[in-house]
Amino acid sequence: MRDEASALYRLMAWLSPAYPVGAFSYSSGIEWAVESGDIGDAPTLGRWLAVILAQGGGLCDAVFFVHAHRAIDANADGALRELAELAAAFAPSKERHLETTAQGRAFIEATRAAWPCAALDRLAATWDGPIAYPVAVAVAAAGHGIAVEPALGAYLHAVTANLISAGVRLIPLGQTDGQRLLAASEPIVATTAARALTTPLDRIGGAAFRADIASMRHETQYTRLFRS
Repeated sequence: MRDEASALYRLMAWLSPAYPVGAFSYSSGIEWAVESGDIGDAPTLGRWLAVILAQGGGLCDAVFFVHAHRAIDANADGALRELAELAAAFAPSKERHLETTAQGRAFIEATRAAWPCAALDRLAATWDGPIAYPVAVAVAAAGHGIAVEPALGAYLHAVTANLISAGVRLIPLGQTDGQRLLAASEPIVATTAARALTTPLDRIGGAAFRADIASMRHETQYTRLFRS
């Protein structure tokens, strides 16, 4: 593994809200859930996030992250191509597909410009289709010698923080309530990461149906602040 200070620096840079992937413009259907009344305060947002992280897109993305990182470590370009194709096809709605692939593309462009590595070049040579965000981040982490465990934890933290930020703006909530939710999500994120590390790719799947429906219905929502 690369020096811990260097690894931490890069993860903090890549997964910062300042990194130019446009994460702030996506809510993963939370905008529709707020309008429909599913989410209306901190407790309901917390329960929604818990399901997404433990049973929905959060867990699925974590599994894709783990297997993409391992494919780079193993120099398994065939497995990397299949994984990238599956991850892009796995989004349950048009807007979730846009959310993950637009961020994935933006992440790769920014990282190849500022933090180039051979692994990102291998991904581009292996797969010329849309790239899901967790695959892009995992490939960069592996290419820079950052171990999968801290990289996955940082990725899940960033995703969780971004969804909470969307909820803070939409409900709205106070900033302190948002931080309480982020603190309460820590054990859920840890459990999801642990599950992802031991989940075979052929066992991937989610059960957050209401969240998937929210992302589908957001597309025709009359007034929208977010792209998903």
